[in-house]
Amino acid sequence: MKSIKTASSSVLFGAESYRKLAETLTDKNYSLIIVFVDENTHENCLPYFMGNLEGEFPIEIVEIESGEINKTLETCSGVWEALSELGVDRKSAMINLGGGVITDMGGFIASCFKRGIDFYNIPTTLLSMVDASVGGKTGVDLGMLKNQIGVIVEPEFVIVDQAYLATLDKRQLKSGFAEMLKHGLISDKDYWKQLKDSFNSTSIDEAISTSVQIKADVVQKDPRENSLRKILNFGHTLGHAIESYFLSLGEDKMLLHGEAIAIGMIMEAYLSTIYTGLSSDELDEISSTLLNHYGKVNISNQDKKEAIALLKFDKKNSHGQIKYVLLERIGKAVFDIQIKDNDLNDAFEYYNSL
Repeated sequence: MKSIKTASSSVLFGAESYRKLAETLTDKNYSLIIVFVDENTHENCLPYFMGNLEGEFPIEIVEIESGEINKTLETCSGVWEALSELGVDRKSAMINLGGGVITDMGGFIASCFKRGIDFYNIPTTLLSMVDASVGGKTGVDLGMLKNQIGVIVEPEFVIVDQAYLATLDKRQLKSGFAEMLKHGLISDKDYWKQLKDSFNSTSIDEAISTSVQIKADVVQKDPRENSLRKILNFGHTLGHAIESYFLSLGEDKMLLHGEAIAIGMIMEAYLSTIYTGLSSDELDEISSTLLNHYGKVNISNQDKKEAIALLKFDKKNSHGQIKYVLLERIGKAVFDIQIKDNDLNDAFEYYNSL
């Protein structure tokens, strides 16, 4: 599968990509290479990675506890201390081997340590392959508020190897699938139709490449998210607020990213029928498809109030105004749409009525 160029990096596919990585590590002659993992990728992914990396390199493993709950500045501080103790200098590098938490946080840690060291991302979840692999967004959460602290810095390159998907359960796979469905909704109706009726992890290689290409095309036109790149946030204004609120309730009630974004996409599709002309037929198609894949979550009036209160922290806001990405039709998104409070309440009621 061909590599995909991004703004100032590239995404490489398949096992042959490790040859390129080994050549690059040799050419750059790093003083030390940190492989950043959590306990799950340490056990399930690191042996495969090391088995595919040919050559002798000065490598140390740094491990953190898994989960969004650990995507914090406190965790970063602990890792920075570990890097100092290991003697990491500006000629060192990090390889981030894991899902979106590892690649987001690892990129942020590398970008800040000694004012920036090289890093490479190897996403191991479907979500991180099709989302975090492109665009250079790095960062951590601030309390329960997602991705409030961070910078945009591209890795040297990214390796997407579908072999890692065998380590995931179906719920994690479906979480990533939500972002792929989103890519179809915002820019490619044929791709949406290709994906919407079935989720088959055994024939997903080409679909991953398509999603990466869609995101790369958008990011290349708007690397700093001043305009067009905002369309990638469809479903995320409400979805992130819902995800953050349920995260605050503890692990038992926590929603995975894709599960929360699926709810956000249904609600924002409903708002699209009011503000941007999405047809009721396409709303029904979107809602039924997402419910078929992700089921229904009970959102009480208290849940709604708490989630709405979190909207003021959304990163797309400007001058105190909450901005939404909506759909004119399946395959065509628009951004910077403001919503009236009563319509926002109706969006929650619409979801609850399904």
